[in-house]
Amino acid sequence: MENFITGFPGHEHEMRAAMLEVLGKEKYEYFFERFLDYFFTAADARLFASVGLNCIRIPMNHRYFMDDINPSVIKPEGFRLVDRIVDLCAAEGIYTILDMHSFPGGQNGGWHSDSGLHRATFWEFKDLQDRATHMWVEIAKYYAGSTWVAGYNPMNEPADPQHHNLQTWYREVEKAIREVDPDHILFLDGNTYSMDFTGFKEVLPNCVYSIHDYATMGFPAGEPYKGTSEQRDILRRSYERKVEFMREHKVPIWNGEFGPVYASPDQANHEQINQQRYNLLGEQLSIYKQDQIHWSIWLYKDIGFQGMIYTKPNSAYMRLLQPFFAKKRRLGLDKWGRDDTHVKHIYEPLIQHLKEEIPEKFQRRRYPQHWGLEGHVHRVIREMLVSELLTYEYASYFEGKSMEELDELAASFKLENCLRRDGLNAILQADAGISK
Repeated sequence: MENFITGFPGHEHEMRAAMLEVLGKEKYEYFFERFLDYFFTAADARLFASVGLNCIRIPMNHRYFMDDINPSVIKPEGFRLVDRIVDLCAAEGIYTILDMHSFPGGQNGGWHSDSGLHRATFWEFKDLQDRATHMWVEIAKYYAGSTWVAGYNPMNEPADPQHHNLQTWYREVEKAIREVDPDHILFLDGNTYSMDFTGFKEVLPNCVYSIHDYATMGFPAGEPYKGTSEQRDILRRSYERKVEFMREHKVPIWNGEFGPVYASPDQANHEQINQQRYNLLGEQLSIYKQDQIHWSIWLYKDIGFQGMIYTKPNSAYMRLLQPFFAKKRRLGLDKWGRDDTHVKHIYEPLIQHLKEEIPEKFQRRRYPQHWGLEGHVHRVIREMLVSELLTYEYASYFEGKSMEELDELAASFKLENCLRRDGLNAILQADAGISK
């Protein structure tokens, strides 16, 4: 779960702790069990297959398999949840790729690693790396021989400041996995959020190398995509930079994530904005088509920001939380597609003050440097501090809810209670049709 996907602020483990405090253990477990069951059903698998897609990437939180307070014990809960999705997809002829999206200590400094930190401490402690390897050995042992699991994506969007620790861990985890499962493909993300392979020096056996190819023109802060030759050149150059390692070593390319975000109907010119972003997506797909690379769209289902499917505005969940979602958007809490219209006057003076006090040559010392001073300030203040505190407000909306009400809220994510983003799905379906 990520904040922009289901609407909570900050990080999943903080949200879950706040929800447990409000609901109590019985209601907490009931709500999330129902939520996970409703989020992806046989009907979802059938819809996914109907679009012409034959593989889905399952993002997993390590806490389903490993308790940070007792890391040596691998929990069965994660396998139960993944088995259900693998089986539903297999019934429709869909392969699955198992993606570990979070790690103890955080493999990157983003919200989606669910560490709650602004630095990737995973790379600072060998113990954390060994825990992760142990976890993957148990997962690989369990799924060895599973035909419909296409392979393992051992780490989502690593961000190793030293650039060599990632290579060391990839070698270790690949060797450990091969001892229990010699057959499944490993899909290895590049460093710095799957965009940088400059530190990669060798090719590991039976591995596919994975980029994430998001385009800034698909987000509110980027320039609108008009399809000019200059913009098409930018897309191509960005892609070529990311795949240079694979071309040099003649190994397969997988684009594990890409896709713009979409304007909601209450935004001015939303139809024009979304058409520009559909056009952008189409141009990206044409690039991938030329190279015949494989890809996985991000993402399948959410509350109306990026998904192929999204919850209806009049669903119980959306009606309950609409005031909070409006507040989140006004405060620009989520990094993913934020709009600073209402808070720019608050943060700009602070950032200007820091720029005046911190010598310019040190302002980009923090990795990743491309975030700039502004990005790191927003990560610490908005995405961590403010978001963590507002997690309790989010959870307060569930206070006093009965089992029946909780079931109705979770059921908002059932396919029958969702809308389809037809413009997006038509583009994906057309591309799949060309491929057949």
